[in-house]
Amino acid sequence: MIGWLNIGSLLLGLIAWILPVINLMRNKKHEHKNWGVLSVISISACAISLSFQIFYNYHLVKIEDWSALMDTTRAVVIATAVLLIFTFILNGLTFIVYRQNKK
Repeated sequence: MIGWLNIGSLLLGLIAWILPVINLMRNKKHEHKNWGVLSVISISACAISLSFQIFYNYHLVKIEDWSALMDTTRAVVIATAVLLIFTFILNGLTFIVYRQNKK
């Protein structure tokens, strides 16, 4: 059951990146009705994805699997930074494109 946290985290991280890309691709069709809703869902998916990783690390602490924590912590920190940075960049680009097209 706990293993699903990692799979859910990965899927939600992908959703956090795919939604802004869909927004940017729809920009060519000039459909700007719900760009804000998709951006909020994207950032929410990113936050939930990171929460799943925190829950998984808590589980490892609770069962006292210190070797697993030591082995995976660096990768989790790097993946967290990459997920956050790219999610905010993609949603920022969506916002910039929307503002330019609104003018």
